Amino acid sequence: MRIAIIGCGGSGKTTLGRRLATALEAPLTHLDVLYYDDEWNTLPKDKFAAVQEELVAQERWIIDGNFASTLPIRLQRATTVIFLDIHPLICLAGIARRRIKHGGGQNDATGVYDRIHWGFIKYVWGYRKTMGPRVRSLILEHGGHANVHVVRSRRAADRLVEQIIRTAGGEN
Repeated sequence: MRIAIIGCGGSGKTTLGRRLATALEAPLTHLDVLYYDDEWNTLPKDKFAAVQEELVAQERWIIDGNFASTLPIRLQRATTVIFLDIHPLICLAGIARRRIKHGGGQNDATGVYDRIHWGFIKYVWGYRKTMGPRVRSLILEHGGHANVHVVRSRRAADRLVEQIIRTAGGEN
C-alpha cells in the first residue's frame, strides 16, 4: 500500500497520515519535515525531488504533503490518493487548534514547524480556487491508476480511514 495524502494546510493531512500509519504499520513521511529546516530554509528543488524518488521506490509508504511541483512523483507510484478538499474555514480552524496545542514552533509529534503569517492565511483561504484545480488536474494526469478519494469533511475523512483499514485487512 502506497498512500499519497494531499490537501491545504490545516486540512488534516498529518492527522489522517498518522492514523493510517499506525493502523497499517506503514512508514509515514511528512514532506514539510523534509522540505523545511527549523529556520524555514528550504531544501533545493532537485534534492527535494530526489528524496521523494527514493521514498516512493519503497514498497509501502504514506506521504503527506501538498507540494504540487513534485506531486507527480508521488502520484505515479501511489496505490491510493487522498485529496482533502476541506472548506477554508475548517482548515483555518485546524491551524488555530494546532497553534494552541503546540504553541507554534516545532511540533514534537511530527517534526513539522508551525509558521503562520498573512500570506499563509491568504493561501489557505484561496486554496480551493487556486491550488485545487491544479491538484485535480495532476491527479487525473498522473494518478488515474490509483484509488482516488476526494474528501470534503472531517467526518468523511474518518469514514475513509476506517474503510481503508478494513480493506487493507491483513495486507500489512
